[in-house]
Amino acid sequence: MFEVKDLSFRYPGNQKNTLQDISFSIEEGEIFGLLGPSGVGKSTTQKIMTKLLEGYQGEVQYQGVNLREYDRQFFQEIGVGFEMPVHFSKLTAQENIEFFKKLYRENADTNALLKELGLFEDKDKKVAEFSKGMKVRLNFVRALLNNPRILFLDEPTMGLDPHNSRIIKGKIREFKNNGGTVLLTTHLMNDVEELCDRVAFIADGEIVETDNPRSLKLKYGNRQVEVEFKENGKSKVEAFGLDNFGHDERFLDIVQNWEVITIHSKETSLDDIFIQVTGVKIDE
Repeated sequence: MFEVKDLSFRYPGNQKNTLQDISFSIEEGEIFGLLGPSGVGKSTTQKIMTKLLEGYQGEVQYQGVNLREYDRQFFQEIGVGFEMPVHFSKLTAQENIEFFKKLYRENADTNALLKELGLFEDKDKKVAEFSKGMKVRLNFVRALLNNPRILFLDEPTMGLDPHNSRIIKGKIREFKNNGGTVLLTTHLMNDVEELCDRVAFIADGEIVETDNPRSLKLKYGNRQVEVEFKENGKSKVEAFGLDNFGHDERFLDIVQNWEVITIHSKETSLDDIFIQVTGVKIDE
């Protein structure tokens, strides 16, 4: 769907490139995560790929054609969910939706979307009266209102409670299952693990790692299993290598003769991988 080749970009007045020769591809029908600390170029990359920024070096291809060759027809095919929802606060949710629907030739069933996102009963309220979470959900409806082929989503579940976050993630998976493609940026690694087929980490304007989440966890993980157990009335924790723990006499002694409290592999988390490959802690 997208092929990004040696993409570089520098904002006017800056001494350093925000992006430096980054390359990656996004396959049709996949959810691709673009991850990294704040300020490393994720939003800049999205703005270039949505034709909001020009003046870049390198090439971006959409469906095999240079993005620069597309006219405004391109905007009919994409849906964008910005991190900070932008709505007309003096209009109702329904009035906001009707305004933006006029920008597109094709429209989704927005009443159905409002119902799925729990906003239908409030559609005639002014957006100024909406909570932050309601504005985030309305923002997601807007991203889908033209039945796009590809979604660009920036922190789509930020600020949502677990229930509404699950609804949004379910809609993203449904979009993918119906053939859609998604570029996702987020600091929430649980969302990445649940949704993304592949991810790319950016640090200092460069791609430092690209793979699927499972392969990354195996690559950076600690191949051990940790057992918490009670031995002679005392709680203990011991770790064993995954490659031979089935034949380890001490491990067999524990599971056969003592009370096991917990047992789990020491799989590395995507949070840990994020910190390791980018060298920067995740924003709190």
